[in-house]
Amino acid sequence: MAVVTYLTKAGGLWLLGRVDLSDRAAAALDALPGAVVVAILAPAVVTAGPPTWLAAGVTVIAARRTRSVLAALPLGVGTTVFFRTAF
Repeated sequence: MAVVTYLTKAGGLWLLGRVDLSDRAAAALDALPGAVVVAILAPAVVTAGPPTWLAAGVTVIAARRTRSVLAALPLGVGTTVFFRTAF
């Protein structure tokens, strides 16, 4: 399975390297990872409840202010743990 996964990803990268993309298509491909993360996390956050909503808000603010997802992630996890135990 690892070989099949690798070949799929490598084949896609090889194919995209051979195709001229418009600026619009390149921008769409650059935005895709963020859109996938939001599509996965948004339903979980919306249905979770107030402690998770507060933690998500703190995480978003931290990510915007520090401009570092790596710094925001541990803060978000810690905030989630704190709010879940407090409520």
